[in-house]
Amino acid sequence: MQVPQEAIDLGKISEGFAKVVRWKPVIMAAPYLCPAGFWTIGYGHLCAQDHPAITEEAGEAYLRSDMESALRSTITLCPVLAVEKSSRLAAIVDFTFNLGHGRLAASTLRRRINARDWQGAAEQLRLWVWGGGQKLPGLVLRRERDVELLLRGD
Repeated sequence: MQVPQEAIDLGKISEGFAKVVRWKPVIMAAPYLCPAGFWTIGYGHLCAQDHPAITEEAGEAYLRSDMESALRSTITLCPVLAVEKSSRLAAIVDFTFNLGHGRLAASTLRRRINARDWQGAAEQLRLWVWGGGQKLPGLVLRRERDVELLLRGD
């Protein structure tokens, strides 16, 4: 099974190629602390503080690898998504990429998905907008994009 392109696109839009530094003629990204306090590089890839700067191409490779890991976790935890529309899978792969296997595993969101309660799952997605103890406008927007994918065509 492949990562839906919609998940990769959403990851790129939501994360952006963050903290760009310029080394002529190449644009590169250096590590930065995300709002939740994790060292991150490129398109939301977790890294060490002293990770060397990367090109956008390397950032895309990290993103694809991270999304593949998120896909495996998502299908393991929510097997019903293997036979649902790719947009539903994309929404939850993005969630898993953003928040991790453990958050999905312990969530009411997971129970709603496995019960195919899509409206209930959408309500649960909208709760995951906090980072570093603050409601983050970027996460509000990201979760709305996830909801739109989850409910597309219903």
